[in-house]
Amino acid sequence: MHTSTPTVALVDCNNFYASCEKLFAPKLASRPVVVLSNNDGCVVARSAEAKALGIAMGVPWFKIAEQALQHGVVALSSNYALYADMSNRVVDVLSGFTPELEVYSIDESFLNLSGFAHLDLAAYGQQIRQRVARWVGLPVCVGIAPTKTLAKLANHFAKKRPIFDGVCHLDRLDETTRKQLFSETAVNEVWGVGGRITARLAELGIETVEVLRTADPEWIRQHFSVVLERTVRELNGTACLALETIAPPKKQIMASRSFGSAVFHLIELREAIAHHISRAAEKLRAQGAEAGAVTVMIRTNPFKPTDPQYQRSVTVPLAHPTADTLELVETAAAVLKRIYRPGLAYHKAGVMLSELQPAGARQCDLFDHPTQDARRHATMQAMDAINQKWGRGTLRAAAAGRAQGWQMRRERLSPAYTTSWAELPIALAR
Repeated sequence: MHTSTPTVALVDCNNFYASCEKLFAPKLASRPVVVLSNNDGCVVARSAEAKALGIAMGVPWFKIAEQALQHGVVALSSNYALYADMSNRVVDVLSGFTPELEVYSIDESFLNLSGFAHLDLAAYGQQIRQRVARWVGLPVCVGIAPTKTLAKLANHFAKKRPIFDGVCHLDRLDETTRKQLFSETAVNEVWGVGGRITARLAELGIETVEVLRTADPEWIRQHFSVVLERTVRELNGTACLALETIAPPKKQIMASRSFGSAVFHLIELREAIAHHISRAAEKLRAQGAEAGAVTVMIRTNPFKPTDPQYQRSVTVPLAHPTADTLELVETAAAVLKRIYRPGLAYHKAGVMLSELQPAGARQCDLFDHPTQDARRHATMQAMDAINQKWGRGTLRAAAAGRAQGWQMRRERLSPAYTTSWAELPIALAR
């Protein structure tokens, strides 16, 4: 039976966070834009104009604020609701180009193009770019190759080399051109090759993609790991990583945030923990799972060494697995009360739900209350439906509070252009 050559495309949104911000604010079209991390701390995204100014990823904003503003740089708080919604819109468009798609991250998706050999795939990549730009308004680049690792590399070339016009199909290049590209590319551009591995490879004289590609896979496995061996094989066109078209269920669900300002009192910490538990429980129910254990974590600010330091994390098993927000909030509040120490300036709090299992998988016992459980389950379903229709937090546990003064600082937050009726852009006729 004839089988088609494996072909994978990686579609990556360019400067995703910054591009989302520019899309709804035309005045930012040619301005350098940076997006800041939680509490408006560090630069986590940069527009092309900001990169051209030499603004580094991860640099604290306060260190460059004065100089950046002199160059007209616009700094914005992370607008997670906007980015998530725009990501979903891009995925909806991409799903029209292939029946098999893996959402790898908020701004990247792998597309299975095996069986599309009758098409000009470079032209098909351009169709993808044009449709996403026209229907969503965001710029993307496309890398096409026989393996996921090569597709990531091809996407890198599509972004960095204007000759490709945003689409690089590696199989369309002759061997000499491919070798030249690989020889000019540092090994740390390979997917999964991080800083420590890069340093070890450099000690062995492996500093470019081409040198890594031509290394003996067995030798790489002996001196590094089976993971890097698979990377070498993928660089040579042997697919070792399958597309994950169905995301595997999470084994743990975490929710945590640093506070906008120091928190001292138990009641504020309890509100923050209840808020995080509520968010984690929503994700748990969306996954169709229940948790068997709850972890609560609090800590002071490690970046203020002159302040008294304290960090504590405790995990407790639940009497029975549950996805009930109210039960989980009650358990987490009891754990928090045990580990809280008064008089300290707390910087961060978080929770983790673990020992996850499919909902309804446990066997009932004599102490279960089927009618009460059914009512609580219906309550959670109603709460999720209301929050999905009217916005997160419309209906929530009272323990999460209303003022939530502990929330992280987002003083430069743009409107929720696509997820809040109250913040929709308004066009005025003149």
